[in-house]
Amino acid sequence: MWKKILLTVLSALLVTTIAAPAATRADSSPGDVIVTLGADLTPQQKDAILKEMGVDPNQAQIIEVTNAEEHKYLDNYLPKAQIGSRAISSSKITIGEKGSGLSVSTRHITYVTDDMYINALATAGVKDAQIYITAPFDVSGTAALTGLIKAYETSTGKVIPEEQKKVANEEMVTTAKLADEKGIGKDKAAELITVIKDKMAKAQPETKGEIENIVRDAADQTGVQLNDQDVQRLVALFDKMKDLNINWDQVGNQLQKVKDKFRDALQSDEAKGFFDKLLDFLRSIIDAIASLFK
Repeated sequence: MWKKILLTVLSALLVTTIAAPAATRADSSPGDVIVTLGADLTPQQKDAILKEMGVDPNQAQIIEVTNAEEHKYLDNYLPKAQIGSRAISSSKITIGEKGSGLSVSTRHITYVTDDMYINALATAGVKDAQIYITAPFDVSGTAALTGLIKAYETSTGKVIPEEQKKVANEEMVTTAKLADEKGIGKDKAAELITVIKDKMAKAQPETKGEIENIVRDAADQTGVQLNDQDVQRLVALFDKMKDLNINWDQVGNQLQKVKDKFRDALQSDEAKGFFDKLLDFLRSIIDAIASLFK
């Protein structure tokens, strides 16, 4: 009898010991820092990146991200050669105050923009964090999202569903491809995705037809010319998001800095100057036509 009691007590202690780290991580607070390092960095490169980040390796939580993990989430969307055979991208996540939203800055990242990261992270369910992404030399940055999501899970104790991780990676790649294929630039492509999400949050569509209307409205609003194939690709992407029951209000809140940026750009002196020139040009045409009838 006493053996059964002892076994029960030991089992309870074991469960408590295993669960303790996750509970500790779930108690993360503003200012907490976690770092991801590419597993294939040399010791010298790791030291240099930690110094660049201003991180003491003895005081910060550091996790490694492998190339196999990168391929797990990107193989369906990018050629393996583009993903590469080494894990190099590294990141630093600083937990922010509740409601502060997401902000991203990068160094040596050539393919994925700050706004594209913010959009994909918001889709994955990451929130309220300041993020820095870097590498010892220029890299595409497509693999960095894997490390960022892993770091967020580790620091908060929140497990992000696999399908949500996959659709976040698909969104990032789709945005980049759209920018290249349409020749609109990555900022404009990110703006389009942001506007679609904003409209998704407000309309809460239930059918593909409703999502298609949102995509086309967003394209008109941002001035992006999409063909039917482009539209259906975006409809398929956002239909996946719909089926994941993503919290669109939360996504919208996390994207506030991106939305503010696009709004400010529209109201900037540069934008006003463009419209002033356009009006002057139209006036000159009208004056020229009027002079023909004098």
